[in-house]
Amino acid sequence: MKLTTVRELLKAQVLTGESENDLENIEVHVACGSDLMSDVLAFLKEQGLLLTGLINPQVVRTAEMMDICAICFVRGKTPTQDIIDLAKSLNMTVLTTEYPLFQACGRLYKGGLMCGED
Repeated sequence: MKLTTVRELLKAQVLTGESENDLENIEVHVACGSDLMSDVLAFLKEQGLLLTGLINPQVVRTAEMMDICAICFVRGKTPTQDIIDLAKSLNMTVLTTEYPLFQACGRLYKGGLMCGED
């Protein structure tokens, strides 16, 4: 699934990777919704999308370790500028959506995106 489709399904705001071309060129193969970074380390594969309500630099560092291509913060949470800058320095796309974690994951699943274990 292209990140443009993710953005549309989640009605998300893009915080990094702003150009339409950037979003159209990134393919997401799986998604993981979690606030526990240990679960992300255990279950998410590369080229994944991380959905979380946890707002701290460790989210970006975990995503970097797992070759996650994008992070979407849920429940309308917006990361601080230092987190956005860190993601930009790693060429990682960051989005935010008003949907709670459960609904965001459900919308992506219904749209055809699989979870990390499928």
